[in-house]
Amino acid sequence: MRSIDEAQRRIEEYIRFYNEDRAQRKLNKLTPVEYRNQLVA
Repeated sequence: MRSIDEAQRRIEEYIRFYNEDRAQRKLNKLTPVEYRNQLVA
């Protein structure tokens, strides 16, 4: 059985991936971070 800390780390990694690194169709296949950077540039 894996530890609670391991589960917490994996969940946090997935949340970061989902919110920052995942290319989204509605953002013209950009990641949210790339899209925000494009708006402020």
